[in-house]
Amino acid sequence: KTEEAAIIVNEPAVARPAPVDDTPAATAPKEEPEAVVEGMVDSSASLPIKQEPEASTADKGLTPSGKPLLSPEEFDRQQRLRAATKKLRNAYLSAKRAYRIPEQRVKRIQDALSKYKGTKNYHNFTIQKTFRDPSAKRFIKSFIINPKPILIKGKGGEGNDGDVVETEWLSMKVHGQSFMMHQIRKMIGMVALLVRCGSNLSTLDASMQEEKFSIPKVPGLGLLLERPVFDSYNDIQAPKHGRGQLRFDKYEEAMEEFKQREIYQRIFREEEERNEFGRFFNHVDNFKEPYFLYVTSKGLEATKRQKNGEDAVAGAVKEES
Repeated sequence: KTEEAAIIVNEPAVARPAPVDDTPAATAPKEEPEAVVEGMVDSSASLPIKQEPEASTADKGLTPSGKPLLSPEEFDRQQRLRAATKKLRNAYLSAKRAYRIPEQRVKRIQDALSKYKGTKNYHNFTIQKTFRDPSAKRFIKSFIINPKPILIKGKGGEGNDGDVVETEWLSMKVHGQSFMMHQIRKMIGMVALLVRCGSNLSTLDASMQEEKFSIPKVPGLGLLLERPVFDSYNDIQAPKHGRGQLRFDKYEEAMEEFKQREIYQRIFREEEERNEFGRFFNHVDNFKEPYFLYVTSKGLEATKRQKNGEDAVAGAVKEES
């Protein structure tokens, strides 16, 4: 049995031509150029304010049609769970920002950085270099950590008294003749791994030998060229040709003010927004492969795979059992 259905289709309305305006167009006013204002502001005030998205029907406990999605008890429990999660996250951020490194640990960092001084082989601290490659050798004149940390106020992470907790930053300066790709970032990454894990600093010496080490590179945020150094020119060529020396010591105050205003504030602001260092250490701490196990007491042997595909650490446990 066939049922017929009538489909009513509305005819499209006939478009009427718009009336033509014969009056001459008014002359558009000239736009004034935008003013660029330069000034110093607090990093927390310069951060963009994120607009809170409007709560969806699911967040309100309703289906798209407006019917209850959860029971009142379940909806109340969900809201309390979200509030507790947000409170826990703020407490974690406050605790992380409130951390202050002990002087003893700063000294240990300096002990590790001092091992880079001199001419060493950095084939493990760059890419596509072998131990036998002469270009893998680099001369480091000094590597110093500033014992006085830098404190900066950030967005969020308020303490118990409602004040914004300041984040502590450490400044390290390396003076060398030349550097390879990723070299400085890997040098800092190696020191960070050894100091955080309480490892033997002799592992750093071993990483500059023929054995292959996998070294993570820290984020490039914060890495900058402070100044070029012309010691050879100042000591030899300048007196020889009767020319003035090229030194930046007399601009020290202006350079420091510029770094604080234009560079450091940008670094702090981007870290607040992206949390690059937090994600880096979280990635290293949760890395499943054994590449970084040289920080353990077994050293580099813990990173080597056995022929059957198991870790050397697992093989040692089997032998003992």
